[in-house]
Amino acid sequence: MNPSDYIDLRSDTVTRPTPAMRRAMAEAEVGDDVYAEDPTVNRLERRAAEILGKEAGLFVPTGTMGNTIGVKLHTRHGQEVICEARSHVLNYELAMMAWFSGCIARPIYAGDGILSWSQIREEIRPLHPHRAPTGLIFLENTHNMAGGSVMPLEVMNEICGGARELGLKVHLDGARIFNAAAYLRRPVKELAAGADSVMFCLSKGLCAPVGSLLVGKEDAIAQGRLYRKRLGGGMRQVGVLAAPGLIALEEMPARLVEDHRNARFLAETLDRIPCIRVPHEVQTNIVIFDVGGTAVAAPEFSARLKQHGVLINALDARHLRLLTHHDVDRSACERALVAIEQAARRP
Repeated sequence: MNPSDYIDLRSDTVTRPTPAMRRAMAEAEVGDDVYAEDPTVNRLERRAAEILGKEAGLFVPTGTMGNTIGVKLHTRHGQEVICEARSHVLNYELAMMAWFSGCIARPIYAGDGILSWSQIREEIRPLHPHRAPTGLIFLENTHNMAGGSVMPLEVMNEICGGARELGLKVHLDGARIFNAAAYLRRPVKELAAGADSVMFCLSKGLCAPVGSLLVGKEDAIAQGRLYRKRLGGGMRQVGVLAAPGLIALEEMPARLVEDHRNARFLAETLDRIPCIRVPHEVQTNIVIFDVGGTAVAAPEFSARLKQHGVLINALDARHLRLLTHHDVDRSACERALVAIEQAARRP
């Protein structure tokens, strides 16, 4: 099969730019961004900061780079970073908090991926002759590997308030924060208000081809620009990528509720298939399902699905993860369910 013929539920990173985004790329006004002379990038950074309620923004190629800079801004070498045990920064970013920032993780497990202030407070380490002190609290909303779970606003505010009282900073991995805002039906700036810095992705559910934003205080973002250069993220006429990012930011959040509806539809139907179970509440666009009852290992289950034209990644020996997005409509979801049922029945 041609790649375009598959129903691709591996991630919302596989979305293709819309026709409007492609036109914007072709017509983008550009300049050298290392000199801060790209007007389209400058407009994107200002608008991102405004929407998130922060002073300034920084366009970066990837969410990993944005998180790496966020950790570096708020820590010193030899400190600990508190994060959830399944967080993206700990498990999927090549140990950058150690490699670039000289910090180690202090992971805390939360069943639904949502840390509480009481959990965090218990793990905060002061300066001590034998233990590394806490340098940063790192949160994730939505939480990817907990099935796209959303952090309630009151929980976020309690954590940020407690951190401030102790003189600690909070960085928010908001790769899918617009999904969280859509679920909570609250402005995204309310979800970001307490955090000292926030990273969010344009290239996931918002459909831009490339890019993420880091937003925060003006002096921190100015320092972050230097870290971006050190990481190889100093870009030139990059307005061709910022232009679709502006469309992603302005036009695409409103349609995320459709992805959430499709994810709930998939989850409800999967739960009715014998030997398949969805072990979490589906709030946004991520569904993790357990095929352990089928006696087919998840990697083999994934291979069977591919034979039927459906792409879904295995997470481990018994779980697969699918994500709904702009390029998979309800009809495609229905066809994917037929393939899953066939894969579950095959001896």
